[in-house]
Parts: sequence; C-alpha cells; structure tokens
Amino acid sequence: MSVQERDVLAAMSTVMDPDLNQDIVKAGMVKDLKIDGSFVQLRIELTTPACPLKEKIKGDAETALKKVAGVERIQIDMSARVRAQPKGASKDQLLPHVKNVLLVGAGKGGVGKSTVAINLACALARHGATVGLLDADFYGPSIPVMTGINKKPVSKDGKLLEPLEAHGIKVMSIGFLIEADQALIWRGPMLQGALMQLVRDVNWGELDYLVVDLPPGTGDIPLTVAQQLKSAGAVLVTTPQDVALADVIRAKQMFDKLNIPILGIIENMSQFICPHCGKGTHIFDTGGGKKASQMMDIPFLGEVPLELSIRVGGDRGLPIVVGKPDGVEGKSFMELAQKVAQRVSVENASRTAPSVTIQSA
Repeated sequence: MSVQERDVLAAMSTVMDPDLNQDIVKAGMVKDLKIDGSFVQLRIELTTPACPLKEKIKGDAETALKKVAGVERIQIDMSARVRAQPKGASKDQLLPHVKNVLLVGAGKGGVGKSTVAINLACALARHGATVGLLDADFYGPSIPVMTGINKKPVSKDGKLLEPLEAHGIKVMSIGFLIEADQALIWRGPMLQGALMQLVRDVNWGELDYLVVDLPPGTGDIPLTVAQQLKSAGAVLVTTPQDVALADVIRAKQMFDKLNIPILGIIENMSQFICPHCGKGTHIFDTGGGKKASQMMDIPFLGEVPLELSIRVGGDRGLPIVVGKPDGVEGKSFMELAQKVAQRVSVENASRTAPSVTIQSA
C-alpha cells in the first residue's frame, strides 16, 4: 500500500516544537518530503543549530511516522537554519546580512560580562552557527586580549574594514585600531560616531548572530547601540550578591524603555572552585541571579563558576569553551549558548506570523 502525503503531514502535525509552541508543520520545519511506496524520507529544519531539543523532536517525529498506515522504512534528516529577527525599521539596514543581534550587558562593571560575551559567541559557533563579536566597550576593550588577536584590521576595497577572525568567529574592537597603552579621552558624540563606524563600516558578511559586548551601565554607548541596532534581545550578566540586584534592575529598565526583550540572566562567579580540592565556596553570597530573575519575571539562563581556568584562558586569548570544551566550565557555556539561541527563536516566533512551508518531491 502506497503511503499518502496527507497522512504523513497529518502525523507530522502531531509533533510539537515545545519552545515555539507550534507543531513542526505549522512552524515550517518540514522540508524535502519524499515518498517512495512504503519508504518515507523528510528533513526537519530547526530554527538554530544550537537547539537543545533536537533529539526529542527527531524521536517524536519517528514515533509519529511509524504509526502511519503503510510506512515500513523511515529516514529523517536534521538540519538547521537560523531565522532572522523580524525586520521593518530603517535601522535594520545598518546590518542587512546579520540575522540576529544579541546584546550582552550589565548594570555595573566587574561582573565578567566580556568573559560571558566571548564564550557565548564561541559556543554558538561551535554549535554550528556563523557568529560575529563586536566589542562596544570603548573605555575598556578587553576582547583583543581575550581572543589573542594582536594585529590590525585592513580594508580590501578602501571602504569597509575586514573583521579579524579567531576561534571560528569574526571579531571587531576599537582595541584593534589604537595602541594598547593609548587612553580614549573622548566625549559622548565622538564615541557614538566611532561605534557606529565599527557597525556600519565593517564587512561582517552573512551572520546568524552578532554578539555585542556592551560597556557596563546605562550610559551613552549602551543607549546608542540599543537605539541604533534592531536587536533580537539582551542577555544580562550579574553576580550572586544582593547588591548587584539594583544594577540588574536598572539595566532591565533601560532595555524595557527601548522595547528590547530580555533573553535572560546569567549569574557569573556563582561560586569559587578551589583548584586544589575542587570544592565550591559561595564567596559572593548565593542566589542573586535567580532572585533577580524571579523578581523581574525573566528567564534564569544558568550559572558560571568563578574558576581559575576561565581567567587563565581569557588572559591567554583562549576562551574556556575553546580551550576546554569538554570540561565542566566549557560545557556550562555550551549549554548557556543553547538556551540563548532557544530564547532568540522563541522571541522571533512570537513577533512573526506563523508560516507553513512544505517541500515535497
């Protein structure tokens, strides 16, 4: 008995993407459907290669297909195509080939925001996405050291700068354009103009995600980036102690006023891990990140410990997710990247009308 396409699609309509709260047919994830007698072949296209539910969705699809009358053989291929954040504003044209801009911010300095930003970018790349990293902290650009890049960018056409590359990501920072011991004594308008040049006059190419490492606080530069770039969302970085709560609230208020969704909170330096005995100690108190997320009703993405290898890797230009991807710390960033990508897909879906795309052959 020959399998009918309508029966296969009906079966696939019972398979849900829990994040998008849609079945995979309505979400446009079923591609390249082929039926040859009792053999059914199709491809499920996820909304990000960092999808943490990949195996569950594939397993549910296989189970559903086995129940279709006449099906004897199944082949389900999994792929991913990062979907772009909804367009519509003129400022989208600043980065027409960047699908999603991710802001990494903090209400205060010293919380490890740059460490989170670079490891998040590298983790997304290791999951299979094309990623860029923009260091927007003009007063304290630390990304050049943390990437290990010590050369200056060049222009091939005399118009656009080519971003530098390290660890599978494209990188740009004001730190590449000035001497290491040179202080930037610039007023706000000069900083804003220079920042927009790093956005507009850099050949970023096609990117799934551009991670932007914001300077701390809610001053001119974070405001300029947030206002000029249409962002998929912001990740807030904090530390465990209660005193950091007020700073996180201020940062959230800034993004709320600019209608930028908060993707979630990451608690950095959650506990100190002794390099000798491996025992964890909560030297900065505990639970501040979770408390902030509950108070503001935003997702808590996870914790990153205060671990010596993370600091050493950053100083040597080898982020922990690259240097020790299979270690506890590396795995924690890989999981955080999955959660961030997951939240981006959810936010994009919530602002986009559902589409149905079936490709059959």
